[in-house]
Amino acid sequence: MRTHTLGGTRVPVTELGFGAAVIGNLFTPVRDDEAYAALDAAWDAGLRYFDTAPHYGIGVSERRVGEFLRTRTTTSYTLSTKVGRILEPYEGGGDDLRNGFATPATHRRVWDFSAAGVRRSIEDSLGRLGLDRIDVVYLHDPDDHAEQAFGEAYPELERLRGEGLIDAIGAGMNQTGMLHRFVRDTDVDVVLCAGRYTLLDQRALHRLLPAAAERGVSVVVGGVFNSGLLADPKQGATFDYSLASPAVLRSALKWKALAERHGINLRAAALAFPYGHPAVTSVLVGTRSTAEVADTVRQFAAEVPAAFWQEAREKNLLAADVPTPEAFEEEKPR
Repeated sequence: MRTHTLGGTRVPVTELGFGAAVIGNLFTPVRDDEAYAALDAAWDAGLRYFDTAPHYGIGVSERRVGEFLRTRTTTSYTLSTKVGRILEPYEGGGDDLRNGFATPATHRRVWDFSAAGVRRSIEDSLGRLGLDRIDVVYLHDPDDHAEQAFGEAYPELERLRGEGLIDAIGAGMNQTGMLHRFVRDTDVDVVLCAGRYTLLDQRALHRLLPAAAERGVSVVVGGVFNSGLLADPKQGATFDYSLASPAVLRSALKWKALAERHGINLRAAALAFPYGHPAVTSVLVGTRSTAEVADTVRQFAAEVPAAFWQEAREKNLLAADVPTPEAFEEEKPR
């Protein structure tokens, strides 16, 4: 598994990273032993970049990732987590499914992008992880908190980086407009763009990716399957965490048919696509089982023929100006 460094830092990330939202019981429960087996399988396959957040299962993901990484040397992996939501104890009972996680509602999330909130969030995360260091910290979903995020949270992350307490800083969002502002107006090392640079949605190409390439900011791409639709297009599949519309489903099925004509799996094309752009450093994929890890690694290593991308343009599935990763395929390890 090849690695790249984030921005102008020395922080390495593998081209395929482990997105740990799913082992925070995203939508459905994952047992502890299943989560650790998936992490083990990812490690054995060469993945060395692990991304988590307090939001994922209200701490469940961080605890599981931390317990796993404590069995590895701290210099052998890169770990990122996020700030912006403080977890406060909650005694109301029930579950957290309204926030998407099948876990008991033992805590509630409190939005906090203040400087003090950033420090507290990192300290709380270190406690849940059981580690003494986090490599990368992202501002997590500051969509409705722009003033505080830019005025307080980001400067605090910059101070923490200057103090050497973290090595790289950035923002992670499901939109491109504010990420473009972070790239343009701050000194972030990396942005995590989820769901906005995929076979079905290339919004990041318009401003974010060119700006990142120009300024030397790395882009980590998440949500390449758009929450499931591109993994297995069918009736009832989800697109961006909601039921896929008929129009979007038709588009996904066209991609699937195209992939089958070229003898590949659609998941292979979805995983390869972001690497058509030079700003992309890593692709994060959530895998909840050893079988999902094996499939993801196999599809990532598969060759996507140049003819596939050519026909995608001819069928108007991709615009002429959307870069595709033919050159990357020649370099990818088998």
